[in-house]
Amino acid sequence: MTAVDVPTSVPKGPARASLFRRLLRRPVGLASLIFLALIAVIAVIGGLLAPYDPNQASLQLILQDPSAEHLLGTDSAGRDVFSRLLVATQVTIAAALVAVVTSLLIGVIGGLIAGYYRGWFDSVASWMTSLIMALPAIVILIAARTVIGPSVWGAMLIFGIILSPAYYRLVYAAVTGVRNELYVDAARVSGLSDMRIIGRHILSVVRAPIIIQSAIIAGIAIAIQSGLEFIGLGDMTVPTWGQMLSEGFARIYQAPILMLWPSLAIALTSIALTLLANTLRDELERTTVVRRRRRRAVATATGSIAAVTTSLSTTGGDRSSLEDSMELPLVEGATIVHDDGDSNAEREIALSVRDLRVAYQQAASSDIEVVHGVSLDIRKGEIHGLIGESGSGKTQTAFAVLGLLPRGGHVTAGSIRYEGTELADAPESTYTGIRGARIGYIPQEPMSNLDPSFTIGSQLVEPLRRNLGLSKKEATEKSLALLDRVGIPHPKRTFDAYPFEVSGGMAQRVLIAGAVSTDPDLIIADEPTTALDVTVQAEVLDLLRDLQEERHMAMLLVTHNFGVVADLCDRVTVMQQGLFVEQGPVRTILGAPTHPYTKSLLDAILDEGPARPAYREGVRS
Repeated sequence: MTAVDVPTSVPKGPARASLFRRLLRRPVGLASLIFLALIAVIAVIGGLLAPYDPNQASLQLILQDPSAEHLLGTDSAGRDVFSRLLVATQVTIAAALVAVVTSLLIGVIGGLIAGYYRGWFDSVASWMTSLIMALPAIVILIAARTVIGPSVWGAMLIFGIILSPAYYRLVYAAVTGVRNELYVDAARVSGLSDMRIIGRHILSVVRAPIIIQSAIIAGIAIAIQSGLEFIGLGDMTVPTWGQMLSEGFARIYQAPILMLWPSLAIALTSIALTLLANTLRDELERTTVVRRRRRRAVATATGSIAAVTTSLSTTGGDRSSLEDSMELPLVEGATIVHDDGDSNAEREIALSVRDLRVAYQQAASSDIEVVHGVSLDIRKGEIHGLIGESGSGKTQTAFAVLGLLPRGGHVTAGSIRYEGTELADAPESTYTGIRGARIGYIPQEPMSNLDPSFTIGSQLVEPLRRNLGLSKKEATEKSLALLDRVGIPHPKRTFDAYPFEVSGGMAQRVLIAGAVSTDPDLIIADEPTTALDVTVQAEVLDLLRDLQEERHMAMLLVTHNFGVVADLCDRVTVMQQGLFVEQGPVRTILGAPTHPYTKSLLDAILDEGPARPAYREGVRS
C-alpha cells in the first residue's frame, strides 16, 4: 500500500457571513426585514406618535376625507384614522406576541423535555398535544369570550395554548432526531449537565425551525385576532386592525377608503412574515448543502475518512479459523487468566469491574443480555486492551462504565467501581464531577462526535470552564496549547474552524485533546483509529502512547485490531459473544494464547510483529 500525503492544515475557506447578513443580501429578505422593522417601531412608540386620542369622537368630523389635519381622514365616529391605526398596530402586534410567546414557551419547553428525557412526560405531553389539536380553535375562542369577556389579551393567551402543538411536534421531532447523536453523548462525557446540553447542543438544532415557525405563527395570530375583531367578538374600546376593518366594512358604501388602511396593514404584515420565513428556510437549506459538500470535499482531499482498517483481511488473511471459532461453545466463568507477575499485582487499581451484566429491554419479551458477567481490573498507569470482533460486547462494556448505554440498555447485575464510587447503573448525578473531569472518553467516529453547529474552540473551552472553573481566557489559552500538543500545526485556525472544515485525522486529534484537557485519571478509548487511514492511525497511536506516558493515565482501549494491542497495550482481555475468554499480559497472549478464539484472532492478523515488553513501573519500551 502506498502512503498518502495527508495535509495537516485546515483549508482556508471564504469568510462566513451570519444569517442576518445573508438575509440582507436577498432583496425579498431585505424588504421583509425593513417593513417588519417599521412595524416593530410603530408597535413600540406608536402611541407617542399619534396626534390625537384614538378614541376621541367628534360629530363635526364624521367621515372626513384625508387632509393636512387628519392624514387618513376620520371614521364614522369622527375619530382620527391615522391615530387609531398607530395605536391599533401597537395593540395588534402586542396581542400577536402574546400568542406567539405563549405557544413558544409551552411547545418548545415541552418538546425539549419530552424529546430528550422521554419516559412518562413524553406520554403525557403527547396525549395533551393530541387533545389540544383535536379541539376546534374558533369554537374554543368564542366560548372563552363568554367566560373572560371581550378581552383581546385573554383571547390571544388561549389561542397561544391552542397553537402550542405546532411548536411541540416540530421541536419533539428535531430533538428525537439528534438525541442519540454521538456529539450529544460526547458532551455528556465531557461533564456538561443536561440543561447545558439541551440549551446549547439540542436547542441549536431547532433554533432555525423555531424562528421560521414563529414567523408563520405570528401571521396566523394576526389573522385570527383580526377575524375575531371583525365579527365583533373583541373589545370595542381597544382599537385593533380587525376592529378598524369591521368599522370600515360597515361603511363600505359611504367611505370605502376606511377598509384600505387596516387591510393593507394586515395583508402586508402577513406577507412580510411569510416571505421572511421562506427566505430563512432557503438560506438555511443552502447552508446545509454547502456544509455537506465542503465536508465531503475536505474528506476526499485529505483521504482521512478511508475504509475501516481492521486486523482481518478479506483478501489475504486466513478467515477459516475465525469462522470456525464462532462454533466454539462458550462457558460462563471459564475465562483464562494469565499471571501478571508480582510487580503488576502491587499496583493500585483505578477501575474494577466485577460480574458485569448488561441487557436491553424488549417490548414484547424479556431482556436480551449482551454482556454476561465479565470482570477486569485496570491499574493506574497501564493501557488495558479490550479486543474482540464487532458485536462481541466491547463497546457495551465501555458504555456501561461511562453510563452511556443507549435507550433500553441497563446494567442488570455486577459492580463497576471507580476509586471507591459505585457506577453500575448509577443515576446521572453520580457521574457529576467524575465523567469528563476524572474519566475521559475518546470515541471512534471523530466527525460525528463534534457538533457541526459550533466551532471546535467553543467545544473545547466549554468543558474546561465547566470542569476546571477556568475563565474564558484561561480556557482558550489551555485549549490552544492542547491543540498544539496533539500535533495540529495551526492551532488558532483549527480553534476557529467548524468540524466540517477539518479532516478526520485532525478531528480525532481534537477529541484526544478534549479527552485529556482535564487531566483525567482514566481514559476510555473506543476504537480511536477505526475511521482513519493507515498513515493517520500510526500518528494517532503514537500520540496516545506519548500522552499516556506523560500524564501516567490508566487507559481502556477498545479495539478489534491485535496490531494496535501489540503496539500500545500492556495487558489485554479477549472478548467473545459477551464473555471474557482470556486475559493477561500482551506478551503472554500474543506469544502463547490458550483459548481457541484468541488463537483464531491471531491467525487472522495480516502483519505479525513482535509484541511490546510487559509493563514495568516507570519503564516502557
